[in-house]
Amino acid sequence: MQFLPSALLAPYIKSYTVVTIEQDIDNEVFYPSGYVDLVINISAGAAATIINGRKKDTPAIELLGHLTLPTRLTVKKGTTVLIARIYPHASTLFFPYPLSEFTNYATDLYDVQLLESRQLFYRVMEAEPVVQKIRVLENYLLLQLAKNEKQLKKVTLVQQLSHQVLSDPSQLDLSSLSRNAGISARYIQKLYMSNIGLSPAAFAAIVRFNKSLQQVLHSPVSLTAIAYECGYYDQAHFIREFRKFTGITPSDARRSLTKNDEAYQQAVNIGF
Repeated sequence: MQFLPSALLAPYIKSYTVVTIEQDIDNEVFYPSGYVDLVINISAGAAATIINGRKKDTPAIELLGHLTLPTRLTVKKGTTVLIARIYPHASTLFFPYPLSEFTNYATDLYDVQLLESRQLFYRVMEAEPVVQKIRVLENYLLLQLAKNEKQLKKVTLVQQLSHQVLSDPSQLDLSSLSRNAGISARYIQKLYMSNIGLSPAAFAAIVRFNKSLQQVLHSPVSLTAIAYECGYYDQAHFIREFRKFTGITPSDARRSLTKNDEAYQQAVNIGF
């Protein structure tokens, strides 16, 4: 089930999704989404992320930062999670820390802000039905937004800078971006690392990867054609980048979808 945020949060939160896993998932590829996810386990089920070969059990509430390393997911049947998907420019409005600290980590929020996170989890668990759980989460995010309003100016600047990257990730020109914005390239790098958790080039690579992923999984177009359309130098460059993020090739990804069907992949990779 997917729900849209309120008007006040819509510029910063893409969606809320409730997912119940219908079968055991074992060591399945988890694709980098380009978003930061706040994940709350609202069931007695168990899950674990394996990032760059390191396994970490999913806690009650976690923040999943941007992923640039091969990542896999293991989940027990019956596990249900509530996910707030945060736009890449907006996370510091809710978690006022350098986002680079969360990149390639599934962070237990009890380790970051124990009291607030514990209260949020208990309130979410007490609320029924699901729409009430989402309302509790919305109220928490609105409170965080009000507390971190001072971040809004920088977040808005990062959002504006990212328009070019999102529209054409293959044409990232940091010098041109710097001239147009009237700020130094070094400051842009600093803004991206603090507010997104990735350099502009790394963020562009994630965006380009996701553009190619849609075609790999949803069309019969050749990998060579996808490579050129998405701005890779050639097919070899495309395969190398894809494997860097996922640990598998694009053709392996296609076979996985054929084997497991799209509903399974949607459960593993929310909103891919």
